[in-house]
Amino acid sequence: MLGKFFTLKGFSKSDFFLWGGSAALILAAFLAFDRKNFLSPISSVIGVTSLIFIAKGNPLGQALTVIFSVFYGIISFSFSYYGEMITYLGMTAPMAGAAMVNWLKNPYKNSAQVRVNRLRLQELWVMLPLAAVVTAVFFFLLRALGTANLLPSTISVTTSFIAVYLLFRRSPFYALAYAANDIVLIVLWAMAAAEDISYFSVLICFAVFLANDIYGFVSWLKMQKKQREELLEK
Repeated sequence: MLGKFFTLKGFSKSDFFLWGGSAALILAAFLAFDRKNFLSPISSVIGVTSLIFIAKGNPLGQALTVIFSVFYGIISFSFSYYGEMITYLGMTAPMAGAAMVNWLKNPYKNSAQVRVNRLRLQELWVMLPLAAVVTAVFFFLLRALGTANLLPSTISVTTSFIAVYLLFRRSPFYALAYAANDIVLIVLWAMAAAEDISYFSVLICFAVFLANDIYGFVSWLKMQKKQREELLEK
């Protein structure tokens, strides 16, 4: 039964090109700027692989996100980015696990693809207050921990929460929230790279993630349109 989630059926040449180009760029950045912290390219390749599967609505992408979150949490700890560490280990990883269960319960026509959900406007009145509470709690927690670059770290928590919430709810707009998060993280790791050039490879990782999340948004809009049209034909 689980075999259907490991298939590459439905992946296009564009998917393979994007994944291959992303992985190559990540490895090139590692060889150019690091060559020591092998956890960085390994986690980045796992991360970009998860994004490709998520872009296709495959629950396997969520399982890979859990693995990436653990590795990225360790990398974040190494530069005192405690906000990133806590966010990914304490929020992104468990919510990705919950999202995987939710996606498995909501397949589209018993396939490896999740059924895309259309959120009601009223749900924003649930998501936004929750995001505000999470942001406030993390701000004071991260300040107490002496987190480096506190403001962008806090903004990263906000965008991450909105992204994982929308991902759990099977909304295409998860990708835009993650794209916003990628931009924040590019700024964060640019600051880190200014102090230690080896972290430039992590910056490249999130630049690659940004391209993949934009691609994911377009992919989910196509999925949503196709699913809606097929349902209307019945």
